[in-house]
Amino acid sequence: MSRLLVRRPSPLLADGEVTHIGRTSVDADLAVRQWEAYVDVFRSRGWEIIEIDPADAQPDGVFVEDAVVVFGDLAVLCRAGALSRRGEASSVRDAVERTGLEIEEIAAPGTLDGGDVLKVGSTVYVGASSRTNADGIAQLTAMLSPRGWNVVAVPVERVLHLKSGVTALPDGTVVGFEPLVDDPSLFPVFEAVPEEHGTAVVVLGPREVLLSSDAPETAERYVERGLSVVTTPISEFEKLEGCVTCLSVRIRE
Repeated sequence: MSRLLVRRPSPLLADGEVTHIGRTSVDADLAVRQWEAYVDVFRSRGWEIIEIDPADAQPDGVFVEDAVVVFGDLAVLCRAGALSRRGEASSVRDAVERTGLEIEEIAAPGTLDGGDVLKVGSTVYVGASSRTNADGIAQLTAMLSPRGWNVVAVPVERVLHLKSGVTALPDGTVVGFEPLVDDPSLFPVFEAVPEEHGTAVVVLGPREVLLSSDAPETAERYVERGLSVVTTPISEFEKLEGCVTCLSVRIRE
Protein backbone atom coordinates (compact mmCIF):
# COMPACT_ATOMS: atom_id res chain seq x y z
CA MET A 1 0.00 0.00 0.00
CA SER A 2 1.22 3.51 -0.80
CA ARG A 3 1.51 5.86 2.15
CA LEU A 4 1.18 9.63 2.38
CA LEU A 5 2.89 11.84 4.95
CA VAL A 6 1.01 15.10 5.54
CA ARG A 7 0.64 17.78 8.20
CA ARG A 8 -2.41 19.93 8.90
CA PRO A 9 -1.90 23.65 8.15
CA SER A 10 -0.84 25.90 11.00
CA PRO A 11 -3.19 28.72 12.08
CA LEU A 12 -0.17 30.95 11.34
CA LEU A 13 -0.01 29.83 7.70
CA ALA A 14 -0.41 33.42 6.46
CA ASP A 15 2.96 34.25 8.07
CA GLY A 16 4.82 31.70 5.92
CA GLU A 17 7.94 32.59 3.97
CA VAL A 18 7.67 34.20 0.53
CA THR A 19 10.72 34.80 -1.63
CA HIS A 20 9.92 35.26 -5.32
CA ILE A 21 6.37 36.63 -5.13
CA GLY A 22 4.63 39.42 -3.26
CA ARG A 23 2.74 38.69 -0.07
CA THR A 24 -1.03 38.50 -0.40
CA SER A 25 -3.81 37.74 2.05
CA VAL A 26 -4.19 34.05 2.98
CA ASP A 27 -7.49 32.61 4.22
CA ALA A 28 -6.44 30.09 6.89
CA ASP A 29 -9.90 28.49 7.14
CA LEU A 30 -10.10 28.01 3.39
CA ALA A 31 -6.58 26.56 3.45
CA VAL A 32 -7.71 23.86 5.88
CA ARG A 33 -10.64 22.95 3.64
CA GLN A 34 -8.37 22.83 0.59
CA TRP A 35 -5.86 20.68 2.48
CA GLU A 36 -8.59 18.23 3.50
CA ALA A 37 -9.77 17.97 -0.10
CA TYR A 38 -6.18 17.39 -1.23
CA VAL A 39 -5.71 14.57 1.28
CA ASP A 40 -9.04 13.03 0.24
CA VAL A 41 -7.73 12.64 -3.32
CA PHE A 42 -5.19 10.13 -2.00
CA ARG A 43 -7.46 8.57 0.62
CA SER A 44 -10.10 7.82 -2.01
CA ARG A 45 -7.45 5.93 -4.00
CA GLY A 46 -6.49 3.70 -1.11
CA TRP A 47 -3.42 5.53 0.16
CA GLU A 48 -2.69 5.20 3.87
CA ILE A 49 -2.65 8.69 5.38
CA ILE A 50 0.01 9.35 8.04
CA GLU A 51 -0.45 12.68 9.78
CA ILE A 52 2.67 14.28 11.23
CA ASP A 53 1.99 15.88 14.60
CA PRO A 54 0.69 19.44 14.28
CA ALA A 55 3.27 22.24 14.40
CA ASP A 56 1.05 25.23 14.98
CA ALA A 57 4.00 27.52 15.74
CA GLN A 58 5.54 26.70 12.33
CA PRO A 59 3.75 28.67 9.57
CA ASP A 60 5.32 26.61 6.77
CA GLY A 61 4.98 23.23 8.47
CA VAL A 62 2.26 22.08 6.04
CA PHE A 63 4.87 21.94 3.25
CA VAL A 64 6.21 18.59 4.45
CA GLU A 65 7.92 17.65 1.19
CA ASP A 66 10.70 20.08 2.09
CA ALA A 67 11.52 18.18 5.28
CA VAL A 68 12.11 14.64 3.98
CA VAL A 69 12.70 12.91 0.64
CA VAL A 70 12.14 9.19 0.10
CA PHE A 71 14.27 7.06 -2.22
CA GLY A 72 12.90 3.52 -2.16
CA ASP A 73 13.47 2.25 1.39
CA LEU A 74 15.61 5.26 2.36
CA ALA A 75 14.27 8.47 3.88
CA VAL A 76 16.61 11.46 3.82
CA LEU A 77 15.79 14.00 6.51
CA CYS A 78 16.53 17.45 5.13
CA ARG A 79 18.05 20.50 6.80
CA ALA A 80 15.96 23.53 5.92
CA GLY A 81 17.57 26.39 4.08
CA ALA A 82 15.33 28.88 5.90
CA LEU A 83 16.16 29.28 9.59
CA SER A 84 12.48 29.81 10.34
CA ARG A 85 11.70 26.27 9.21
CA ARG A 86 14.21 24.27 11.23
CA GLY A 87 11.74 23.87 14.08
CA GLU A 88 9.71 21.51 11.87
CA ALA A 89 12.37 18.80 11.84
CA SER A 90 11.87 16.90 15.11
CA SER A 91 8.19 16.10 14.56
CA VAL A 92 8.91 15.02 10.98
CA ARG A 93 11.65 12.69 12.25
CA ASP A 94 9.23 11.13 14.73
CA ALA A 95 6.73 10.38 11.94
CA VAL A 96 9.36 9.00 9.57
CA GLU A 97 10.74 6.71 12.27
CA ARG A 98 7.28 5.13 12.54
CA THR A 99 7.33 4.20 8.84
CA GLY A 100 10.19 1.73 9.28
CA LEU A 101 12.25 3.32 6.50
CA GLU A 102 16.02 3.54 6.80
CA ILE A 103 16.98 7.10 7.74
CA GLU A 104 19.89 9.33 6.71
CA GLU A 105 20.17 13.01 7.58
CA ILE A 106 21.65 16.12 6.00
CA ALA A 107 24.01 17.75 8.51
CA ALA A 108 25.35 21.28 8.96
CA PRO A 109 26.63 23.20 7.12
CA GLY A 110 24.61 21.49 4.39
CA THR A 111 21.09 22.62 3.57
CA LEU A 112 18.57 20.74 1.46
CA ASP A 113 14.88 21.39 0.87
CA GLY A 114 12.90 18.49 -0.54
CA GLY A 115 11.18 20.85 -2.97
CA ASP A 116 14.51 21.03 -4.77
CA VAL A 117 14.59 17.28 -5.46
CA LEU A 118 13.05 15.81 -8.63
CA LYS A 119 13.33 12.07 -9.30
CA VAL A 120 13.10 10.90 -12.91
CA GLY A 121 13.89 7.22 -13.29
CA SER A 122 17.26 6.68 -11.60
CA THR A 123 18.26 10.33 -11.99
CA VAL A 124 17.85 12.79 -9.14
CA TYR A 125 17.84 16.43 -10.21
CA VAL A 126 18.66 18.72 -7.29
CA GLY A 127 18.10 22.44 -7.46
CA ALA A 128 21.02 24.60 -6.40
CA SER A 129 18.72 27.26 -4.98
CA SER A 130 18.51 29.82 -2.22
CA ARG A 131 17.41 26.96 0.06
CA THR A 132 19.72 24.12 -1.03
CA ASN A 133 23.50 24.59 -0.97
CA ALA A 134 26.46 22.77 -2.51
CA ASP A 135 27.30 20.96 0.73
CA GLY A 136 23.77 19.60 0.99
CA ILE A 137 23.91 18.38 -2.61
CA ALA A 138 27.28 16.73 -1.96
CA GLN A 139 25.93 14.93 1.11
CA LEU A 140 22.90 13.71 -0.80
CA THR A 141 25.13 12.48 -3.63
CA ALA A 142 27.26 10.50 -1.15
CA MET A 143 24.12 8.86 0.26
CA LEU A 144 22.52 8.00 -3.08
CA SER A 145 25.38 7.09 -5.43
CA PRO A 146 26.05 3.71 -3.73
CA ARG A 147 22.35 2.93 -4.20
CA GLY A 148 22.49 3.47 -7.96
CA TRP A 149 21.06 6.98 -8.17
CA ASN A 150 22.67 9.59 -10.42
CA VAL A 151 22.52 13.03 -8.79
CA VAL A 152 22.55 16.05 -11.10
CA ALA A 153 22.71 19.60 -9.72
CA VAL A 154 20.78 22.22 -11.70
CA PRO A 155 20.63 26.00 -11.18
CA VAL A 156 17.48 27.51 -9.67
CA GLU A 157 17.25 31.28 -9.58
CA ARG A 158 13.82 32.14 -11.01
CA VAL A 159 11.69 30.31 -8.43
CA LEU A 160 11.90 29.18 -4.80
CA HIS A 161 12.54 25.48 -5.47
CA LEU A 162 13.32 23.33 -8.49
CA LYS A 163 9.83 21.79 -8.34
CA SER A 164 8.28 25.26 -8.34
CA GLY A 165 9.44 25.32 -11.97
CA VAL A 166 9.49 21.70 -13.18
CA THR A 167 8.14 18.27 -12.31
CA ALA A 168 7.76 15.07 -14.35
CA LEU A 169 4.96 13.06 -15.93
CA PRO A 170 4.69 9.28 -15.47
CA ASP A 171 6.68 8.65 -18.67
CA GLY A 172 9.59 10.78 -17.41
CA THR A 173 8.86 13.87 -19.51
CA VAL A 174 9.92 16.93 -17.51
CA VAL A 175 7.25 19.63 -17.67
CA GLY A 176 7.43 23.27 -16.68
CA PHE A 177 6.33 26.82 -17.30
CA GLU A 178 9.27 27.99 -19.38
CA PRO A 179 9.65 31.53 -17.95
CA LEU A 180 10.29 29.91 -14.55
CA VAL A 181 12.88 27.38 -15.78
CA ASP A 182 16.52 28.47 -15.72
CA ASP A 183 17.74 26.02 -18.37
CA PRO A 184 15.28 23.56 -19.95
CA SER A 185 18.12 22.03 -22.00
CA LEU A 186 19.44 20.32 -18.85
CA PHE A 187 16.61 17.79 -19.08
CA PRO A 188 16.69 15.08 -21.77
CA VAL A 189 12.97 15.53 -22.52
CA PHE A 190 11.32 18.85 -21.64
CA GLU A 191 7.81 20.03 -22.49
CA ALA A 192 6.58 23.56 -21.79
CA VAL A 193 3.13 24.02 -20.24
CA PRO A 194 0.95 27.10 -20.75
CA GLU A 195 0.26 28.03 -17.11
CA GLU A 196 2.44 28.74 -14.09
CA HIS A 197 0.37 26.53 -11.80
CA GLY A 198 0.54 23.69 -14.31
CA THR A 199 4.21 23.09 -13.54
CA ALA A 200 3.59 20.91 -10.50
CA VAL A 201 2.36 17.36 -11.08
CA VAL A 202 1.94 14.54 -8.57
CA VAL A 203 1.96 11.11 -10.17
CA LEU A 204 -0.92 9.11 -8.68
CA GLY A 205 -0.49 6.08 -10.92
CA PRO A 206 0.95 4.94 -14.27
CA ARG A 207 -1.63 7.00 -16.20
CA GLU A 208 -3.05 9.33 -13.54
CA VAL A 209 -1.79 12.71 -12.30
CA LEU A 210 -2.87 15.37 -9.83
CA LEU A 211 -2.45 19.10 -10.42
CA SER A 212 -3.83 22.43 -9.29
CA SER A 213 -7.31 23.38 -10.45
CA ASP A 214 -5.79 26.72 -11.47
CA ALA A 215 -4.29 25.17 -14.62
CA PRO A 216 -7.21 24.14 -16.87
CA GLU A 217 -5.29 24.47 -20.15
CA THR A 218 -2.48 22.30 -18.83
CA ALA A 219 -4.99 19.72 -17.59
CA GLU A 220 -6.51 19.59 -21.07
CA ARG A 221 -3.09 18.98 -22.61
CA TYR A 222 -2.47 16.08 -20.25
CA VAL A 223 -5.83 14.56 -21.10
CA GLU A 224 -4.90 14.81 -24.79
CA ARG A 225 -1.75 12.82 -23.93
CA GLY A 226 -3.98 10.04 -22.63
CA LEU A 227 -3.57 10.79 -18.94
CA SER A 228 -6.34 10.76 -16.37
CA VAL A 229 -6.20 14.15 -14.64
CA VAL A 230 -7.40 14.97 -11.14
CA THR A 231 -7.45 18.61 -10.07
CA THR A 232 -7.81 20.19 -6.65
CA PRO A 233 -7.87 23.83 -5.52
CA ILE A 234 -4.80 24.95 -3.55
CA SER A 235 -4.99 28.73 -4.02
CA GLU A 236 -4.08 29.56 -0.40
CA PHE A 237 -0.88 27.51 -0.62
CA GLU A 238 0.03 28.93 -4.03
CA LYS A 239 0.01 32.37 -2.39
CA LEU A 240 2.99 31.10 -0.36
CA GLU A 241 4.85 29.54 -3.32
CA GLY A 242 3.38 26.14 -2.52
CA CYS A 243 2.07 23.55 -4.97
CA VAL A 244 0.54 20.06 -5.11
CA THR A 245 3.89 18.33 -4.65
CA CYS A 246 5.04 20.08 -1.49
CA LEU A 247 1.92 19.34 0.58
CA SER A 248 2.88 15.67 1.02
CA VAL A 249 5.59 13.06 0.95
CA ARG A 250 4.68 10.01 -1.10
CA ILE A 251 5.96 6.58 0.03
CA ARG A 252 5.29 4.15 -2.79
CA GLU A 253 5.32 0.41 -2.21
